[in-house]
Amino acid sequence: MQIQPFSVNDGNGIRTNIFMAGCPLRCKWCSNPEGFEQKERIGWYKKQCIGCGACAAVCPQGIGIDMISDSGNCIACGACADVCPEEARRQMVSVMDADDVIREVHRHRLFYSYSGGGVTFSGGEATSQPELLDCLSRELYDAGYSLDIESCGYFDFERVRPSLERMDLIFMDLKHMDPDVHKEYTGVSNGLILENIAKLGTLPQSPDVVIRIPVIGGVNNSEENIASSAAYVHDVLPSAKMELLPYHRLGMVKYDALGLPFGQDGFYTPDKEEMKKLRSIAAAQGVTITDFR
Repeated sequence: MQIQPFSVNDGNGIRTNIFMAGCPLRCKWCSNPEGFEQKERIGWYKKQCIGCGACAAVCPQGIGIDMISDSGNCIACGACADVCPEEARRQMVSVMDADDVIREVHRHRLFYSYSGGGVTFSGGEATSQPELLDCLSRELYDAGYSLDIESCGYFDFERVRPSLERMDLIFMDLKHMDPDVHKEYTGVSNGLILENIAKLGTLPQSPDVVIRIPVIGGVNNSEENIASSAAYVHDVLPSAKMELLPYHRLGMVKYDALGLPFGQDGFYTPDKEEMKKLRSIAAAQGVTITDFR
């Protein structure tokens, strides 16, 4: 989906985030809808479009300026994105060779060295491409990089174990403790996620673990859910920390660019006082609260 250098919110120091497409969840609040599938995608950012027609002139499918009205014919070749003078057309998901990813990471090695940073695998869902994750993590680990991963937690643990064993820090989401509510809002039950959180304790090098709760107003922000989530984490993985992140709508523009319905009007962002209270409720269960923002 993207290789984002100079990130400071997804691990220690300055990091490069590698966003890998494909995700088994369909969270109704997702801010990266382009990463649902492992499929090349072009987005049209209408507010940036000046209507010059350069995109239409090079499109092999004959798609006009209004890409959304004819998006079913788009083959995501990227020709329009290459010629757009305002970056109104963008390649949101592309195919990239592992060697090219590694070369891009090497370009910023100096920043990792001086800041104590490294590389963070994210998505989409990095574990949805286990072979690529294994290749990249092995090569970068052998090159001496600090490695972190952000995951929804829904994956075959043993298949991904070799990659997880190379990580210094693992972020894993816990979106709701009620399996039925979890399925209603994400498309899957939380059973496998809860199992994988517990299995993190079996990794031999004992990486740091941060269990993240994206706090969605109207979904999982009840005091009962936060308390039970923290109690579970403290029970099965006492050394893990927790991070509570307030819901945001930064991905709204991506839905528009892809011609997808936003559908998040029923959610709200908890204010600072509510977040403070929820963090104290989690801490009361014995877990340490952390913040990478």
